[in-house]
Amino acid sequence: MSDLLRRLRGRGWRVTSQRRVVAEVLDGDHVHLTADEVHARAAERLPEISRATVYNTLGELVALGEVVEVSTDGRAKRYDPNAHRPHQHLVCSGCGAIRDVHPTGDPLADLPPGERFGFAVSGAEVVYRGLCPSCATA
Repeated sequence: MSDLLRRLRGRGWRVTSQRRVVAEVLDGDHVHLTADEVHARAAERLPEISRATVYNTLGELVALGEVVEVSTDGRAKRYDPNAHRPHQHLVCSGCGAIRDVHPTGDPLADLPPGERFGFAVSGAEVVYRGLCPSCATA
């Protein structure tokens, strides 16, 4: 059983066959699929699943805090099931591939008090950009 599905069942989330398939598709490390990619993979397992069901399920998972919506450079939103372990993202400027990274240090500590402008800062999102090995050799 996927880690995401286990967490959802632990929360009492009603697991229908459609919801189960979406959760299973999102299982794994470095998963950052678009809604259309989730739908295509889910339809391979459950051909009758509708695009609307996938979008609604992804919306529910984001609202529950079990999946994070990731947007980079105006590209399609991607869905990251690694919602409970703090991490940042490494994004390929060529193909748009996304990898989870776990840098050491605290990005909040890097923001000097004079640059906080009175904000009570509660989080930071850092995106590292570059070219993946495939794009770099192309």
